[in-house]
Amino acid sequence: MGLVFALISAASFGLSGSLARSLLDLGWSPAAVVAVRVSGAFLVLLVPCLVLLRRNGLPTSRQSTRLVAYGVVAVAVAQLCYFSAVQYLSIGVALLLEYLAPVLLIGYFWLRDRRRPTRSVLIGAAVSLIGLVFVLDLTRGLTLNPIGVAWGLGAAICLSIYFLMSEDAGEDPVHPLLLTTVGTGVGGLLIVAVGAIGFLPLTAHTGTTQLAGARVAWWLTVGLLITVSAVFAYLTGIVSVRRLGTSVASFVALSEVIFAVVFAAVLLAQHPTTGQVFGGVLVLAGIALVTSARGRRETARPETERAEENAFASVGNRATSARANRL
Repeated sequence: MGLVFALISAASFGLSGSLARSLLDLGWSPAAVVAVRVSGAFLVLLVPCLVLLRRNGLPTSRQSTRLVAYGVVAVAVAQLCYFSAVQYLSIGVALLLEYLAPVLLIGYFWLRDRRRPTRSVLIGAAVSLIGLVFVLDLTRGLTLNPIGVAWGLGAAICLSIYFLMSEDAGEDPVHPLLLTTVGTGVGGLLIVAVGAIGFLPLTAHTGTTQLAGARVAWWLTVGLLITVSAVFAYLTGIVSVRRLGTSVASFVALSEVIFAVVFAAVLLAQHPTTGQVFGGVLVLAGIALVTSARGRRETARPETERAEENAFASVGNRATSARANRL
């Protein structure tokens, strides 16, 4: 079931690119699209979150610190790093750097727990990244810049933190609804503040957008961007991380790129090349290797050992932000 939630989250995040593209073509700035998406998600979730707080009580000081950190790092800073990278690099290279997050997580758990990942995990990681290169079609408009690379790696670190902070914190867990609501609220406020001081332009227009060959009102596109590609995507993403584990969910999240290509073909008539289709197959194969390796480890070990190695067993989740969290 965790895999289903992860794929739903990836598809929801993947839809954001096509919806955002239609708004950008209308004259919106990238920062304005993200600010409306994130802030809108906060407003949609605010009332249900208040009902949750009335039932469960206010968060502890430790939970509050985690909520604010999630909003700042996993939502706002991830956005700023990605958009700063795009100023110096092609979008494909910037995305590839950001999606190094699963590899960074493998290294993190390897160093922390001092346990070498299985061969299947390492091979799966390599196959997925090679596939990602094909899907992003890096031969088009390839540009490199040291500053942009640094911003891109910063986005990868923020995405890794997003997955780590989405996990269940053991004795002091944070409800997914509360984490998403406060995270988008803090992140949205910070993005608007950065735009207000002129670091990122905030420009929006009304009118009609083009989706699937039809003209639709701008507010309908914005509504889908907020409800599906933010609210639904974040909630299912957090649930998938807690069911699959940090690293496995992060590898499944790579499928977001595949969904983005599919939605672009359907909604924007941007049809994938043969190389992109081949890359998508490689990404799926890599995900299958990583998830199957985790399944074999879980069935082969006794329950006590599973509990001790739970974090590392989850090697391999939008972005999110920053997966998942970007356009």
